[in-house]
Amino acid sequence: MQETFSKIAVFQYSSEAQIIKSRLEAEGVEVFLFDQFTIDTDPLVSNAIGGIKLKVWAEDEAKALHILKSISEYSLDDDGQEIECPICGSTKVELATTVKDVKSFLAYIFSFLSNSPPINTRHEYRCNTCKQKFDLE
Repeated sequence: MQETFSKIAVFQYSSEAQIIKSRLEAEGVEVFLFDQFTIDTDPLVSNAIGGIKLKVWAEDEAKALHILKSISEYSLDDDGQEIECPICGSTKVELATTVKDVKSFLAYIFSFLSNSPPINTRHEYRCNTCKQKFDLE
């Protein structure tokens, strides 16, 4: 009997694939990553070879897809609850970059080069529904 795989997701970076792999394995699904080491060696070839393929045994496909759908693609608060936009009430909220001017960019570069924590950071969220930016405070 030949065992077969089902491809359930494709990722550009191995860090994304590893996070999803860990979640699936925690739920008892055996996961295989294809082309991970090739892309880790040279990330620029990710698009050329079709990214990192996350595959599971064919009989685990339905369970894996159900788990993937249960993972929120939007930001969560410290309690694991979806963040709600204070303007429109949507839960389609993502963390937005706070590096948007020269001062922020230079602070980011300095902290990166000196291996120190970021000096000038803020948490700013953006609602994908009404496009408004806001803080949680």
